[in-house]
Amino acid sequence: METTATHIAVIYATAQGSTREIADFIGASLAARGATVEVADTEHAPELSYFDAVILGSAVHNRALLPEMDEFVRTHATNLHAHPVWLFSVGLGPALVGPIGRRMGRAVPKKIAAVRDSITPRDFHAFAGHYERAGVSLSARTVYRLVGGTRYGDLRDWPAITAWTDSIAHALKLPAPQATPTHP
Repeated sequence: METTATHIAVIYATAQGSTREIADFIGASLAARGATVEVADTEHAPELSYFDAVILGSAVHNRALLPEMDEFVRTHATNLHAHPVWLFSVGLGPALVGPIGRRMGRAVPKKIAAVRDSITPRDFHAFAGHYERAGVSLSARTVYRLVGGTRYGDLRDWPAITAWTDSIAHALKLPAPQATPTHP
C-alpha cells in the first residue's frame, strides 16, 4: 500500500533574516522525515488548502509579531482553523536572564497572545533571535542590559528549535529523519 507524504507549509515574516533561517531549518527537518514542505514568506505564501499542517513564524518588534504576519493571520483565518497550526516567534525575550529578564522572557505579550488565541495553534513557542549591538542606540543597549541581556550576536537555541520541531513531527506521526539538517 502506498502512503502519501504529509504536506506542510512553513510561513514566516522576518525583519533581518533570523526567522527565515529558523523556518528553513524547521522545513528541512520535517522534509528529512518524509514530509513535503514548502517554506515561504507571507508575501509568497502558497494556497493553504493544499496542506495538511501549517507552521507560522514571525520576528517580534515592539512586543508584537510583524504586521505582515498579523495581516496573514487575519486574511487566512478560515484556512488556518481548518488545519493543525503551530506558531513561533523570534525575539529577545527568551535570551534574557536574571529575575527581571526571565520573567519578561516567559510572558507572552498581549498583542502576540491575541494573534495566538485567534488561531488556537497546537503549540506556541518563543525563540531567541539574532541581536547585534551595531546600530542600536545607547538607551536601547542600556535597557537590554538592565533587563538581563548578557551578550550580542546569534542568541538562537538550536537544540530547543530542534526539540520543538521534533514535537511537531511526532504530532504529525512522521517517521524518523533520514538525515540530520544543520542550522546556519
